[in-house]
Parts: sequence; C-alpha cells; structure tokens
Amino acid sequence: MGKPFLRHEMADEDIQYASVVFKNKKQPQSKTNKQEEVVYDEVKIPSQTAQPTSDTKGLLSDEEKRRFCQYKKLACCFGILCVILVLAMFGVFVFLHKSKLKQLEIIQTALLKKNVTLTQQNQNLTTELDQVKKTNQELQTEKKNLTTELDQVKKINQELQTEKKSLTEQIESMKKPWNEQNVSQAQWSIDQYCPKSINIDKSMFRSLCGKRLALIIFILASPNVYSLISVVSDRRCVSCQKGWTHSQSSCYAVNDAELKDQKTWEEARENCRGKSSDLTVVGNEEEKTFLKDKSWVNKNIKGYWIGLRAEGGRWKWINGSDLTNQAWIPQQPATDGRCVTSLQNREWTSVSCTDKNAWICEKKALSL
Repeated sequence: MGKPFLRHEMADEDIQYASVVFKNKKQPQSKTNKQEEVVYDEVKIPSQTAQPTSDTKGLLSDEEKRRFCQYKKLACCFGILCVILVLAMFGVFVFLHKSKLKQLEIIQTALLKKNVTLTQQNQNLTTELDQVKKTNQELQTEKKNLTTELDQVKKINQELQTEKKSLTEQIESMKKPWNEQNVSQAQWSIDQYCPKSINIDKSMFRSLCGKRLALIIFILASPNVYSLISVVSDRRCVSCQKGWTHSQSSCYAVNDAELKDQKTWEEARENCRGKSSDLTVVGNEEEKTFLKDKSWVNKNIKGYWIGLRAEGGRWKWINGSDLTNQAWIPQQPATDGRCVTSLQNREWTSVSCTDKNAWICEKKALSL
C-alpha cells in the first residue's frame, strides 16, 4: 500500500473533510485507475485553510457543481422570497401609512373645523362679554343717575312738605281776610246784577227781590253776606252785568275796539278771561245769527274774534269740541295757525291768528 494522499474539503463551522488514498507500490503505474478506496476523516484545522490540489480538483468538480447548482437555486429562491417579503412589507407599510395619513387628514380637517367653530364661539363670547360689560356700565351709570334723582326727589319732597306746612299756616292766617273779601265780592255781585233803585226799608226789599236775591247771595257769598240785607235798598236783579247783552242762557260783551286797541286771537282771549269769561262758542243756528247781528260793521273793524280755530287739521272750539256744521265756514281748510272771525253781511272767515281784530266775549247768564 502506498502513501496516503489527503484531500481536504472545507465545510461549515470549520469542519474540514480529507480523502485518503493508498497507492500500491508493487502495481505498475498503469493500474492506478483502479477504483480508489476513499476514507473520510474529520479533521479540524482552526487556523489554516486547506488548499485543494490538482489531484482533488478533478474528483470533486462534478459534486461541487451539483452542490453549487443546488445552492444557487436555493439562494435564488431565498433571494426571491426575500424580495417578495420586502415588497410585501413595503406594500403593507405604504398601505398602513396611507391609511394612517388619510385618518390623520380626516382628524386634521375635523380639528380645523372645530378650531374655526371654537374661534367663532370665542369671538361671539368676547363680543357678548363686551356688550355685557357695556350694559353693566350703562346700568351702573343709570343706577347712579337714579340714585341722584331719588336724592333730589327726597329733597324736593322735603321742601314741598315744608312749603305745604307754610301754605297751611298762610291759609289759616288768610281765612279771616278771605271771609271779609267774600262779603265784599258778594256786595259787588249784588251791585252788578241787582243795581240800586229807590231807598226802601228791609221788609219792602225782601218783598221785591224775594227768592232771586237770596239765590244770588247763596251762590256768591258766605252766610255773613246776609248782614248786608239790613243796609241795602230796593234793587232789581238782572241776568247779565251792565255792558253785557243777554241771549238765551249766556251774556255777551261785544268789544268793538278802535284800530289801535284791537288784539290778536290770544290777546282777545286773555282779555275775556280777565272778565271771568272766554271767547264765544256758538252752539246752534240761532246763536250764530245773534252773533252775526252783533258783529257790527265799522270802517276800522275787519271782523270779530270768536272761540274757533284750526288744530291738527280740524276746526275746534275753545271748549275742545269740534265744529259740527262745516257749512258755517265753507271752502276754508282748517290750516293750523288760522282763527275765525264773524262780521255782519258775510260768512265766517278764516284769517291768521296773529291778525288784530275786535272780539266777542261770552259767559253764563245768572239764573233768576
């Protein structure tokens, strides 16, 4: 048997294989092709890698090719699987990323809408808060003003109480002079409505005047007036004072003043009030005819004021009633600032209330 020939083969995990071939020296070289007996042994060489020889290369080339092809196929399959796995993982990652991105976009949109809503609500609340603050400030100011007004009212009330007390004292102190003045007023009324005629005694005076004079005294004076009866003389009582004309239940004073003494409508009314009367108010056709007859024509008189003027587009009497018969002042619109005059031989006329004219006063006649 010849010397063994070692063939080393590298394997995984530092395991190396060796092929041992024994050659027979006695056999000629031509018979070396006889099948060689191969013995494998495990040899571990930690630091040195076995190098194939020219003899071993030929023996193992087919096996290596076969194994290499298998390894190559396995590597290709493994590589393809890895690529597929990587692509699958990438696809899953992209899908999950897109899904998550879409969800985030939805959440972002919702949050943006909610943010806009909250911003609007915040602005509204801020506006309401400013309004509430402004209202509160106004209420505080109003409260302060009302408190000031209340203090003023209390002060005025106290002053009025003091004034009331003072007036009460004045009234008490004036009662006696007032009673005396009533007696004088009653005497004046008696002289106006029951002028003196001839001197007679008390019994004759009572028989002549009778109930009429007693009624005058009862209306116009206090009971003290009866003391005058003992000193008055014979009197004849009339319904109207001297200078006044009686018609129906009224007394009329026709003021046919000269041009320089004529008055505006308001001035004429004030003059009538000073005589315990007012401008005349016409209630019927008979009274209208009477006033027309008393509205004497004069070269200096263009008309006589009566108590009718325009207010709010309507003709109104001074007692507040409306003119019911529009035919009394035909085709003359009720324009504010216009008043009515009466004159003989013509219809009532609308003129400016500031014009100056004569006037007619009216008051109730004394019932006898």
